[in-house]
Amino acid sequence: MTVAPLRVVVFSALMTGYQLVEEWAARHGHEVVLVVTPPVGVGRRYDARAQPLVLDLPKESHVLVTGALAGVAAPVIAALTPDLMISAAFPRRIPPEALVLPRYGALNLHPSALPAGRGPNPFRLVYEGASTIGATLHRTAEDFDTGPVLSRREAPLPPDLSASTLLSASVALMAQVLEEGAARAVAGEPGYTQDAEQASHTPPFTETEQLLDFTDPAPTLRRKVAALNVLGPRAIAVLDGVPTRVGHLYEAESGRHAAPGAVLARHGDGWTVQAEDQAVRILTM
Repeated sequence: MTVAPLRVVVFSALMTGYQLVEEWAARHGHEVVLVVTPPVGVGRRYDARAQPLVLDLPKESHVLVTGALAGVAAPVIAALTPDLMISAAFPRRIPPEALVLPRYGALNLHPSALPAGRGPNPFRLVYEGASTIGATLHRTAEDFDTGPVLSRREAPLPPDLSASTLLSASVALMAQVLEEGAARAVAGEPGYTQDAEQASHTPPFTETEQLLDFTDPAPTLRRKVAALNVLGPRAIAVLDGVPTRVGHLYEAESGRHAAPGAVLARHGDGWTVQAEDQAVRILTM
């Protein structure tokens, strides 16, 4: 179906989320008429070191930096008469005053196969042992990640698992559901209701969860580091009593055996450490 160019409002606090929507819009000749972003950046929900999105957006962008979504954002959006609203990595609840404004509705892009993985930290599913990743485009509802689903995909974890490959695979899936689901929204499809009984919630990682436990086997440690670091460096290893940020971890070839957590070798960029079943190579930030 050929669709006339759309006027799109984007809600985002993270460059990766904004770029997904902007690239989709550019492919189809749609116009991003406004980007709404919070004034304090991404905070704990994403990479705490990242600067506010407004500083990275193209200079020609029309940007509204506000936390007053009902009183400030909604009137501005109404004046722009958008066709579609898409949120991607936006950490705040969008009020009904804004959700009702777009011609074809408000949609949310979420990096899990909903209803599994609702909430601010869907990569927790990988941390906890999931063998797949997912993505969903759904209609935005009053509660986070609960609206009718327009497109949903799953895929196996990347074979060479790391934070970067996990993020790349997730972005690829989100691009697919955005492509498919946005077309369905414009066609007037309502989407299907999520099964609340199948829902799971994913709170942020605690400080304890960010600490690696070397009594875990090497594949578990690799999975946890990938999940912890996918949106910023969070994994921490305590080596020789010193907490250290872990950038990457992978299985190492080593015939030596020692107690879990023992440092087997020191390198210019990290360590070789004994895990429960074998040695692992740790690269520091």
